[in-house]
Amino acid sequence: MLSPLAERIISNDYRGVARGITTVERGGEEAIDLLGEIYNSGSSRIIGFTGPPGAGKSSLIDRMLDEFKGHFERIAVLAIDPSSPFTGGAILGDRIRMQRHATDSRIFIRSMASRGHLGGISAATKDAVKILEAGGFDLIIVETVGIGQAEVEIIGLADTTVLVEVPGLGDDIQVMKSGVMEIGDVFIINKSDIDGADRLHRYIQAMIADNYRNSVYLPPVI
Repeated sequence: MLSPLAERIISNDYRGVARGITTVERGGEEAIDLLGEIYNSGSSRIIGFTGPPGAGKSSLIDRMLDEFKGHFERIAVLAIDPSSPFTGGAILGDRIRMQRHATDSRIFIRSMASRGHLGGISAATKDAVKILEAGGFDLIIVETVGIGQAEVEIIGLADTTVLVEVPGLGDDIQVMKSGVMEIGDVFIINKSDIDGADRLHRYIQAMIADNYRNSVYLPPVI
């Protein structure tokens, strides 16, 4: 017999989903029991958005939600924010940028604090995604915190990884480094009206040609 919280999650109750995420963030036996109850109770498309701080990931997702709503019935956004140095909680900057979707009954938006975890996502992100899958969301978007070249854990979680880059964030040779630049399924150059966008486009295409030279698939650069 399922617990009341597990039943609320599986019945697509948003407050139940929010409480379930809070439970797995706290961890402990209660989280383990809950995850055991909802295991394999849902299947969702997961898209990860990653890239350096200031790339405009949140604003881009905000715009893309309008398009996604034409293809998915229920959408969840899990935004991994930096942790507050005072409370340890999420700073909530990402969620603020998506406020126009906050009243849409088809969209669930939740911020999670990174809590010092490296790799761009929090330690509880995978468990939170399991809660969202059980909650019946067709599409789950995970936005990483934005920490640079080490932000690669999203590839083990997402079906599709979108790497957002912008011109003018430092030496262009950074795009040639190993790490985060090797995990993208789709590359997006945001803020392309900034000087250097064409040069960044060429660098990324050169990197793709080198890193994917033995692959039949070449990630698109948008």
